[in-house]
Amino acid sequence: MASPEMSKHVQSVVEPYLLDGPRRYDRDQVARQSGVPSELSRRLWVSLGFAANPDDTALEYTDADVTAVRNFESLGVLASADPRRQHAAARTLGQSMARLAEWQVDLVAEEIADRIRSMTAADPDADADEIARTATEEVVTTLQELQTYAWRRHLAAALTRSLDGGAATGETGDTVRELAVGFADMVGYTRLTRHLDPEELSELLEAFETITTEAITGNGGWVIKNVGDEVMFAAETAVEGARIALAIQEATSDAGTTPELRVGLAYGDVLVRFGDLYGSVVNMAARLTGVARPGTVLIDDHAAARLAGEPEFALRHLRSVRVRGFTRLRSHVLRRAGR
Repeated sequence: MASPEMSKHVQSVVEPYLLDGPRRYDRDQVARQSGVPSELSRRLWVSLGFAANPDDTALEYTDADVTAVRNFESLGVLASADPRRQHAAARTLGQSMARLAEWQVDLVAEEIADRIRSMTAADPDADADEIARTATEEVVTTLQELQTYAWRRHLAAALTRSLDGGAATGETGDTVRELAVGFADMVGYTRLTRHLDPEELSELLEAFETITTEAITGNGGWVIKNVGDEVMFAAETAVEGARIALAIQEATSDAGTTPELRVGLAYGDVLVRFGDLYGSVVNMAARLTGVARPGTVLIDDHAAARLAGEPEFALRHLRSVRVRGFTRLRSHVLRRAGR
């Protein structure tokens, strides 16, 4: 924990450093310097999740803000798009970065404080603001390099999947792809969390996310999102999706660190929009997860048809059930052959 005096020194340098300079422009000046109409830049600003000062003459913006507006306009696909697509792109980017920043803030503050203490101990007579500036720059630069590295690797993988999959792009910029979509959730999570303190809950979620992420990425898929006790994943083929689903259950059983899981998997055309997936296939996978027995994997007809004849899997067909949104939901229990 940083002392009040240390926090004061960090705050005096952190904003100018992170914003690449002081706030020196009002909204009209941003418009003149960027060549982007003031109303458009304001809408983009709000879509990114930043609070917009109602006073357009307030000096709220830096050189970095002007550059950002120019960069947004330089992406022809976005610049020529209708306003809804522009705002959706900015909103998704802003929400993703805001969540990342909220997760990182304690880590960054602790690392800066540790470095300030170390530098001060090494040179007690050094200028406090200079020490804070140096520590902030070192920490933020390192973290930024790590983020850029991870983003470029993920972008390379996503581009490969998109180009190989021959996704069809609609007028809104969304795409339709044929994918396996699955969910895995913990049985009895709500009841269990009533008896856990925050540290125990954190350990439970960490174990769940570690097990599922390793099973998903290790079998050729990717995580769409984690929401509490549930993970949503996708894979290019039904075979990869099936391997992931079984690997999740097997790893969970072997680890014994989380409650049993239910897993549902469906295959077909899905709408890909800003990194998330939508459509009947997604709804089908979610419903299958809801009706699966603990420790089992249920798949839909389309996934079962793709897995027919695959020697590594065994299927058992179940009677149709009625669930919300589907009058007759046909499902199949998936197991490894020989088990």
